[in-house]
Amino acid sequence: MLSDNNFKLGVGSEVGTLKALLIHSPDSGLGKVVPSKAQDWLFEDIVHLDTMRKNEYDHYVKLLLYFLDPEKIKGRLEEVNSRAHNRAFFKPDNAAFHASTKVIELEMLLADILADESICEKLVASVCAIEGCNYRLQQQLIETPPIELAKIFISGAMGDDNMIFAPIPNLIFSRDIGIVINSHILINKPAKKARSRETLLVRYIFFNHPLFVAYRDNIIEIPETVQHFLRPGEDTEGKTTLEGGDVMVVAPNHVIIGCSERTSVSGANEAIKLLFENKVVNKVTVVKIPHKRDYMHIDTIFTQVKRDTWVMLGSLSKKDIDPETAEPTDWLGERKGRDKVEIFQFEAGELAPRRFASIEELLDDVSRNDLGSSTPTRFIYSGNGIFPYDSREQWTDSCNLLALREGVVLGYDRNTKTVEAFRQNGFKVIKVADLLRRIEDNEADPDTMQDTLILMPSAELSRARGGFHCMSMPILRYGLNK
Repeated sequence: MLSDNNFKLGVGSEVGTLKALLIHSPDSGLGKVVPSKAQDWLFEDIVHLDTMRKNEYDHYVKLLLYFLDPEKIKGRLEEVNSRAHNRAFFKPDNAAFHASTKVIELEMLLADILADESICEKLVASVCAIEGCNYRLQQQLIETPPIELAKIFISGAMGDDNMIFAPIPNLIFSRDIGIVINSHILINKPAKKARSRETLLVRYIFFNHPLFVAYRDNIIEIPETVQHFLRPGEDTEGKTTLEGGDVMVVAPNHVIIGCSERTSVSGANEAIKLLFENKVVNKVTVVKIPHKRDYMHIDTIFTQVKRDTWVMLGSLSKKDIDPETAEPTDWLGERKGRDKVEIFQFEAGELAPRRFASIEELLDDVSRNDLGSSTPTRFIYSGNGIFPYDSREQWTDSCNLLALREGVVLGYDRNTKTVEAFRQNGFKVIKVADLLRRIEDNEADPDTMQDTLILMPSAELSRARGGFHCMSMPILRYGLNK
């Protein structure tokens, strides 16, 4: 059982020093996605699982441990590398699993709660109801050892090849399962049926795992609208949905929520009411973006790098009009080739929202007024703001970066024009394999790194359509002044 007597929840920033997070390392279910079901399961492509694990995601786990829980890896890099081929260090079904309480594997938490007979029976019954399993299979699952049962619930397979229901490959995008806001947990309400089982599993984890026992009263669940069961059809526009990729905790008092392909206006509305009623924050800004697969969540079009620096997609931004190349529509409000964005900021107790003309205006306000930045706000644009690289690199998550500490962020190595833009803004750039070796040899110190973009290999991970912001659910971050 994973336990930590000093376990705490607390996130009031996107870029404060990261101290603990939830992740899910790629499981065998990702290797069972088939072309005919890929889009139903919210994948754009099928991935090569071994390459994703050994050459890409494993670097991510090692880096997180060096920054968040160095005792689990420092002085052991060669040993860990030698075990990587059999996932010994990264999965709870192996005796050498790292069992970190800072870099927390969701599969481990699931196995922990399944060791409780009562919880196991309830969760098996719930999963079997969702998946339409027969009674005999339900009994067989109840009798399965917890670690193996956790694997089955996630991968959809008993053993290596006997698939009994669909995998849930999107669990690697742990940001979407929920979001920690100060000391509260906001659980998602997914837009797609493919994510129903992962939401069920996570709900059971948060309400039943001993790690979260002190925070059970701080768990916020988004309700459906009143009499939702009377709506005609199954997928009407009025559906209440909210996913973690559309929620950013930019300051202790301020949350940004995106209305996107995955988060509905109704979902944002319910979240605002609950956050204000529970006094979690006193300011919520809603950013309405086009409902397009290109964007999906707001964290695919902008994320924060430092208190005064953001990376974003320029085609959704405010840019000066060039009089020499402008057309009449550029001046009349129909910006050629640009999608419409609307921004409304609500404050507790205020009747009317404040409006912002652009994403840049909003983010500049966050930097200056919420975070107290005294320097001009900088924007690093996807693809260095050059067509067609801006759109190409946004598609492979150039704007979806995870900050380990202020100014130290992870991104994909394939987004070369965006990397060039970081260099032009004074950032050092280093490949993750080189950094791991330097930290192991005491040539680099995670606690003193500044203004650095760490490049992660991305041949297979990028096929899944999500960057490292998506692949992380921070549960503890220091404030920007620590």
